[in-house]
Amino acid sequence: MTTTSPQPGGAASWRTPAVIVACGCLISMLAFGPRSSMGLFIGPLSEAHGWGRDVFALAMAIQNLLWGVGGPFAGALTDRFGPGPVLAGGGLLYALGLVLMPYADSSLMLHLSAGVLIGLGLSGASFGVVIAAFSRMLPPEKRSWSVGIATAAGSMGQFLFAPMGQAFLAAFGWQSALLILGGTMLMVPVLAAGLGGARGHHNAPPVTGANIGFLAAIRQAFQHRSYVLLVSGFFVCGFQLAFITTHLPPYLTEAGISPSLAAWALALIGLFNIVGSYASGVLSGKYSKRYLLCANYFLRGLSTAIFILVPITPVSVLLYAAVMGILWLSTVPPTSGLVALMFGTRYMGMLYGFAFFSHQVGGFLGVWLGGVLYEKTGSYDVVWWLGVALAMFATIVHWPIAEKPAPSLAAAEAKA
Repeated sequence: MTTTSPQPGGAASWRTPAVIVACGCLISMLAFGPRSSMGLFIGPLSEAHGWGRDVFALAMAIQNLLWGVGGPFAGALTDRFGPGPVLAGGGLLYALGLVLMPYADSSLMLHLSAGVLIGLGLSGASFGVVIAAFSRMLPPEKRSWSVGIATAAGSMGQFLFAPMGQAFLAAFGWQSALLILGGTMLMVPVLAAGLGGARGHHNAPPVTGANIGFLAAIRQAFQHRSYVLLVSGFFVCGFQLAFITTHLPPYLTEAGISPSLAAWALALIGLFNIVGSYASGVLSGKYSKRYLLCANYFLRGLSTAIFILVPITPVSVLLYAAVMGILWLSTVPPTSGLVALMFGTRYMGMLYGFAFFSHQVGGFLGVWLGGVLYEKTGSYDVVWWLGVALAMFATIVHWPIAEKPAPSLAAAEAKA
């Protein structure tokens, strides 16, 4: 196996594994926080400007799409220059987008601020870069666990920021609430220093995977059937999560659920996902990753079908939020683990970035179709059922994935 030994002195001695994990988890928490509360602003912002929900939905769709488009580039930059500079730049773009949202007096400005800037900021300052950093900088036996911790930290951000955003909105108005949320993102560049530069921690494990160049790595990945199946399935995760994050609050309020309970439903998803993500990280290190993914998507489809068939009550809302919370981001540890298993860690940031791009194309369609079909039909029913059908599709496509290094990787390493 081809490896690259870390260079001595490539990181300050204070960047211990504990510091790396702590800083990465805090960044993940901050990045997931404000975006998870965006659904709370769809009503106030649309009413203030006389826009339909499709306008705000398109901004969120652009955000999800550009988050995905920027993922492979952010991953490649992370592989080349290290996570610190990428995370810092992403945090600044994220903060700028939030600060400009209150001044968006046209749909174009909303799409530029909430869509383009926050989307690109998320590509550089979210858990994709953190996952790549952990995969490169921590021992192999701790990778699945650390990814689970980072994902759980993102869920903690959702748990904290959803009710916090509602409280800011109620106390200060939606404009000031967005400015406050933007200010919190300025902590990301500070925390990014804890993850260092290209070589990371001086005791980091060697990088695995043949040094074949970015273009060759991309070509080999997309010629590998299991990677294509994995990328296809991750599309479904993005569709479901983005639709629920943006459209669940207005869906619930129209059904007679109070706005505060709708906000707590999002928070509960985040709270239970702390458990689900951590458990997924632990289980992914012990059991079949593809089977864990199959079970996740099947249970998502089943629980969503039950939720939209039974009467909407506070109890059904909280139960659904708890179940979806356990399943919410528990796809991430097995998905990222399969990428590392197939191709090693040398191009982990970029190859996981392509998988995440598929995730965010799904997110774009979930958010956008939710807004467009609501305006056309006055209901979210079609998109709910589409999410159920896609969950069954994802259950099927993950089943034949081969959990072993890609043949192209083995051949490239044999030549190296």
